[in-house]
Amino acid sequence: MQFLFPGFLAALAVIAVPIVIHLFYFRRFKRVYFTNVRFLKEVKEETSNRQKLRNLLVLLMRCLAIAAMVLAFAQPFIPLSSEAKKGETAVSVFVDNSFSMNALSKDAPLLELAKQRARDIIAAYPVTDRFQVLTNDFEGRDQRLISQEDALARIEEIRTSPASRDLSKVLIRQQQCLNTGKQENRVAYLVSDFQENVSDVSQFRDSLLQVKLVPMRAVQERNVSIDSAWFESPVQILNQPANLLVKLSNRSDEEVTDIRLSLRHDGQTKPVGAINIPARSSRLDTVSFTILHPGWHEAKVSVTDYPVQFDDDYFLSFYVAERINVLAINGQAANKYIENAFLGAKYFRLDNADARALDYSRFGEYQLIVLNELNAISSGLANELKTFVQNGGNVLVFPGQSAELSSYDGLMQQFGAGNLGAFDPAPRQASQINTEEYVFKDVFLNKSANLRLPATQGNFRLAQGRGEHILTYRDGSAFLAKYALGEGALYVCAAPLQEQVSDLVRNGEIFVPMLFKMAIAGAKGRQIAYTIGKDEVLEAKHRVSASGESNYKLRMVQENAAQTAKEASEGVEFIPEQRIFGSKVLLTPGTQVRDAGWYRLHLQTDSTLAEYAFNYDRRESDLRFIADEVLAKNLPSNMTVMTANAEANFSQVVNEQERGIVLWRWCVIFALLFLALEVLFLRLWKV
Repeated sequence: MQFLFPGFLAALAVIAVPIVIHLFYFRRFKRVYFTNVRFLKEVKEETSNRQKLRNLLVLLMRCLAIAAMVLAFAQPFIPLSSEAKKGETAVSVFVDNSFSMNALSKDAPLLELAKQRARDIIAAYPVTDRFQVLTNDFEGRDQRLISQEDALARIEEIRTSPASRDLSKVLIRQQQCLNTGKQENRVAYLVSDFQENVSDVSQFRDSLLQVKLVPMRAVQERNVSIDSAWFESPVQILNQPANLLVKLSNRSDEEVTDIRLSLRHDGQTKPVGAINIPARSSRLDTVSFTILHPGWHEAKVSVTDYPVQFDDDYFLSFYVAERINVLAINGQAANKYIENAFLGAKYFRLDNADARALDYSRFGEYQLIVLNELNAISSGLANELKTFVQNGGNVLVFPGQSAELSSYDGLMQQFGAGNLGAFDPAPRQASQINTEEYVFKDVFLNKSANLRLPATQGNFRLAQGRGEHILTYRDGSAFLAKYALGEGALYVCAAPLQEQVSDLVRNGEIFVPMLFKMAIAGAKGRQIAYTIGKDEVLEAKHRVSASGESNYKLRMVQENAAQTAKEASEGVEFIPEQRIFGSKVLLTPGTQVRDAGWYRLHLQTDSTLAEYAFNYDRRESDLRFIADEVLAKNLPSNMTVMTANAEANFSQVVNEQERGIVLWRWCVIFALLFLALEVLFLRLWKV
């Protein structure tokens, strides 16, 4: 047996007080008058023996009561380990408040049980100790040691959070806080469900910090999640059907049936159908709908699942342009074949411009710029085209037959495309088309059909080994090559567009899809969804309001089933970190986005510059946990697993783990018992 506060044992000297009282008080004689003294001697002897016995028992009870009280203050315990902790302790308690803690343990969510465990842990320590309460949010206020009362109040504030942390990073955070205190002992508790994808506690290397793992267990590990969604085509066209691909995953070991998938778009919810998903597998489903108006669109795909519901909705936003703008920069006259290609397509608009009178400031309005047989390209135009491509536009180059090669080299070197070789008048035939590249992908129903590919009566030589070949001559050299840069690309044709040199314009099955897909590729917008908790960077066109306002604001759209997306009420608003680069503004919301949904970008309240959709990280969707026996294997010596059923007095479990079997309560009980016996002896034992 050991004592937590052995200094109190010195108070055992107080036992001398009742002994002294007994020796001096009970030896005093009293004078008693008797009328008849015949039986005095006999009565005196009998009474004296009984009184001595009672007094000795009273003395014993008093001594034992004092000794028990002194032992209670010294707090004796029987240690369960070789080293028992003495002195003040700094205690850090991590409560896992990630979405997976919404799973049920009997009738209550795991998070509520974890909060109760945290209360029990803190209550098991003396009020003189210091505490840290930490969650996945890693808030700055939690990085300090507080009193027991403040720690219990902090636990009451814990709510489910979209944040999810590797447990090794949690331990580092706890270690940093505990090192700020002056307490002799340091101990860290991890109250978590210990998912497989975050439980890397063995990577924590500090062997001086005692770590206690407190696992929470769900009754049933079942969850169906929508992992992601994307459009089949990178650009959505007005009044045309859009195909949205949705990936659903079954996270349980049993097949799930009749999972209802629905789509909400333009204020209307459309049921898609029921899906069956085998155990531990994923399914792709296609949701089709028609784009009826230009501008920003908000959509959400949903499934019905319980009890883990944070991953049942997937939000997305996208922009549909009223038309795609194409600019043809002509060296001489406009090309009638380019004009005719776009003439019958109402979704496209073609503008022609003379190379000698260009307005560079309007380049940002176009998605595709065609250089039609320019004899020379100025350095200013080359620089503007590079910026245009970096910002997501596409450039298609048809060099003139008498082109000034040095000026073209200046443009191509901006894109790492090498030099343009001299014009070779030899006739050549294209023999191969790259149907895996976006320009010709999904254009032909039968890829094995014998297509009539273009032939040329002369061509420039494109640098070998550079770029991606889209059309290739029989000798392996490029007829049409792509050079990606930033978010766009430069497309270079090795032959001029004039009919005397190339018959490309007469190959409608090649020429028309090529122009359309290049223009559509230049209209590709930003991604349709972002993930909360990741370092996402949002991009938008930079604008200056009439009032001179330059602070961009993101405002969450509060979804209401009775309203359309445009009529939805506005929710929380904040100013993200923002950086302006030329015509673009880059926004970094950081940790300011906490709820999944749609967020609108504003300079002024009456106009929406862009919309962004945010979803919760799906890492928490996988509910596979590490079993207790597996968790306990291969742990460092400073880590232990504490298991107890939900009804157990966890404070007592913690006390036994920390101090062994605590005996001070028994000392108090015995002290009260001895005092009660003393009273009984004095009141009921008549002498």
